[in-house]
Amino acid sequence: MSSHSRILPQLAVRRLGLSPGMLTLVLLSAAHFFIDLYSGALGVMQPLLVDKLRLSLTQAGLLGGMLVFSSSLTQPLYGYLSDRWRSRLFSALSPAIAGIFISALGYAPGFGWALALVFFGGAGVSAFHPQGSAWATAGLERHRARWMAVFISTGTLGLALSPFLYSQLVAAYGIESALWAAIPGILVSALLLTLMPVPERPLGAGAAGFDWTPLRAVRRPLAVLFAGVFLRSAVQITYTQFLALYLNKERGFTLRQAALVLTFYLAAGALGGFIGGNLSERFGPRRVILASFLFSTPFMAYFFFLDQGPWGIAALALGGLILLFTIPVNVVVAQELAPRQAGTVSALMMGFGWGAAGIVFIPLTGWIADQTSLHFALSLLLVFPPLGYWISRYLPREATP
Repeated sequence: MSSHSRILPQLAVRRLGLSPGMLTLVLLSAAHFFIDLYSGALGVMQPLLVDKLRLSLTQAGLLGGMLVFSSSLTQPLYGYLSDRWRSRLFSALSPAIAGIFISALGYAPGFGWALALVFFGGAGVSAFHPQGSAWATAGLERHRARWMAVFISTGTLGLALSPFLYSQLVAAYGIESALWAAIPGILVSALLLTLMPVPERPLGAGAAGFDWTPLRAVRRPLAVLFAGVFLRSAVQITYTQFLALYLNKERGFTLRQAALVLTFYLAAGALGGFIGGNLSERFGPRRVILASFLFSTPFMAYFFFLDQGPWGIAALALGGLILLFTIPVNVVVAQELAPRQAGTVSALMMGFGWGAAGIVFIPLTGWIADQTSLHFALSLLLVFPPLGYWISRYLPREATP
């Protein structure tokens, strides 16, 4: 950093009474909230884009697929680049880029433009996560799992609120008004560029560049962790995509009611990530991962098979809360296993696992639903948490954050 770029963070640390590590966590958590808020906006704007641009359902699906690819599957690439060059621009510019491109979808004159806007907006989402998760707790000496839970839960909360906030904005003022939602992202990017201290000892410090050797040395526990993330994400991302449609088409909910249930379910997941990080500090990450897979299934099964009313919805939310205990735990364990390539393993445990599950199971679930019903297709996914429990038993007991 130049001398000028050091002065403002130092002044912010003194004025706010925060340690440099805590200031970094606060700024990156705020950025994470808006990054994930923007990543959830397409689902709200998609029906309006279909009408405005006269898109086919295939084209609408391609927009969703492009967002998954650009925002999730490319995260290991950005993890590699951020581990190699360690420039804070990866995380600092991302909220502005994601906010501007995704929120500008209402101005797209055609499908090709919409596809390009989704791609570049997704790139902003993707570039943030590896470095953001590697730096969020790097300046904190104690309770890293707890603080990682704060960082991740703010993002999940942004994703949860996205359907509600964007639907209110575009319903009141039209789809073009969504561009106003980019303003907070631009402001957060400005704050990150001017105030965020670079960690003195960021995870990965001391490495001359990217090195596969540390990853090969821990490939077995990383593979077990990734398998668990993939199975959890298969349930979470597919439910996020289809839950509102299922409630509306097969359970008779209005679209407004279905959207509120989806927001409730996703908000419970945000709380679950925070709780899971704290439980990991007390009981250890392996126990939390196993308990998450084991105890989430009965509550979700209650929703699908026993109760279609308020208690069933509460059980679904509780199941989602327990299922998402593992998000911060997986990231912290992966970073501890390969601290010199923290950005890369963070990307594997977050975006790539999420995106790979979405690319496979969103279209597969839709195809199964066409042959049977959404109820059958979504309930079929409940086989994955028990499978995740069985696989996660092979995690090393000594792996602790």
